[in-house]
This record gives sequence, structure tokens and C-alpha cells, in this order.
Amino acid sequence: MRICNMPSWGLLVASLLGPAVTFGQAPSAATSTPDLSGVWNVKGSPATRYLSWGFSKDEPPMTPWALEKFKATKPSFGPRAVEDSNDPVNPTTVSAVGCFPPGMPRLYLQPFPLEIIQTPGRVIMLFEFSHFVRQIYTDGRKHNTDLGPTWLGDSIGHWDGDTLVVDTIGFNDKTWLDRAGHPHSTDLHLMERIRRVDPNTLTNEITIEDPKAYTKPWGGTLTFQLRPKWNIMEMVCEDNVNFDEFLKNEAKTKK
Repeated sequence: MRICNMPSWGLLVASLLGPAVTFGQAPSAATSTPDLSGVWNVKGSPATRYLSWGFSKDEPPMTPWALEKFKATKPSFGPRAVEDSNDPVNPTTVSAVGCFPPGMPRLYLQPFPLEIIQTPGRVIMLFEFSHFVRQIYTDGRKHNTDLGPTWLGDSIGHWDGDTLVVDTIGFNDKTWLDRAGHPHSTDLHLMERIRRVDPNTLTNEITIEDPKAYTKPWGGTLTFQLRPKWNIMEMVCEDNVNFDEFLKNEAKTKK
């Protein structure tokens, strides 16, 4: 059972970055910008069991370059899961380091909630998994192309009616797109359409474009459920995976 007696990150960040925001409520008629704020958790169903490892039940159309890299991956989850995984985020071998950033869009598939906070000109996503922070700028700026490749990319957004359209580029190629091991290149271009369809439901239509890795765009739709009594809790990946075993191995090497 989750414990919800800790102060929310959202209230703290909102007090520091902008005017007071009401969290966990649907937009009102007097609100000019739709309200996506709140703590959200991916909602699955028997028909979408694949969301525990990927964005689609079908294999994406890979190029020969991507297929070769895909065959070299050994995921911890999904139909190709193996015991000696080389997943950089969730390895199953004690000697593996693990806990590298999942990157986007894989971060959505980690089985932990996220909190969305809105301030003027910016939408902030606080992920419980290792407390990654994603900033989506909605103030009209262009992509910052001076940055080098990053784990989460450079995200800008705009409102299309009640939908937040997010455009992200500038990724490095060190991550998998999902937990099933699908690779990508630095040409990855991520488009998202995020919409609050009712007070308790959020959808995110994700489109993945990467001409070096895939012969056509592909993706899927995530559905999130509002968790009004949840807060973002402490989660340290290194501690959850193999920290005790790591200490034991360190002690052995020093003898």
C-alpha cells in the first residue's frame, strides 16, 4: 500500500515557480488553459498487457540497422525476456551496473507514477522512478539546438484546443525506446498529444519517428488514471535493484 502522508512535490514546486495552481481537478470554464495537473499512473487492461514492456502489441517496422541492434538486446521484460539481461535500466545479473536513465518515451513504461505540474509557459513532469524531471516549454520558444544529445531530449509544446502537443528532439542513442529492447538513433523525433478526457483520465498518443531505425512512424496510446491521494515517493533505482549484492561483491574484491 502506498503511503500518502508526505507533502507533494507539486505544491512545493508550484510555490517556487509560479502562482497557486489547483491540483487534481479538471479544467473549469473560467480556465483558459486546460489543466493536466495531478498524480497519474498508467492504466492497463487485459487487452493492453503489452504496456508492461512496449507501446504496441505488434513489432515496429525496423530498418536493417535497427534490426541488428534489436537482436543484440537482452531485455528483462516482454516476450524476449532472458535471465542474463543486458538491459541498461533493469539488469537481471548482479554484476550488471543498471539504473541508467530510461530516456523517453520508455520512462512512461516504468511501473511508477508521475506528477504533472503546470506553471505559466511550462509543463513539468516529475517521475517517481529515480525522480527524473522533464520540462516541456509552452512559451513559444524554438528547440534549443545548441545542446548536445541528452537522455530526455529537448521538449517544446503548444495547446491545440484541449490537447497539449509535445515535440521532442535532441536525444542520445544510449537508451531503448521501451522495456522490450527496441533501439533508436540520435534522429529520434517524439510527438505526443496529451489530453484530459475526463476528470480522472488522461491519454497520451505517442508517435515515434526515426528514419534511421524505422521505415515508418509508429507508437501507441497510453491511458493514465488520476491518483488524487498519491504523492510522489522516494525511489532510488540503485537501492531497489542490487545494492546489497553490490556491497557484498565490493567486500569480496577488497579481501
